Amino acid sequence: MELKEELKTRIIEALNLEDITPADIDDNAPLFGDDGFGLDSIDALELIVLLEKHYGIKIKDAKEGKNIFKSVNLMADYVAQNRKK
Repeated sequence: MELKEELKTRIIEALNLEDITPADIDDNAPLFGDDGFGLDSIDALELIVLLEKHYGIKIKDAKEGKNIFKSVNLMADYVAQNRKK
């Protein structure tokens, strides 16, 4: 499975987005805020746990997390460069 599709599937599972499919998530669309997918700070914590659990990536700085979670494309690039699993 391509990394972006895998991430989308894991995001949907982690956040219990029942009516969403990976195809519904645009690779370039913002994940947070009113302009994007509408995720909030609690969702961000879930994504941090997801990256640590599945890819061995620890995010310690909230600002770093904000940049990583801007879109699926940015998240996939970060995971590809930093994954330990």
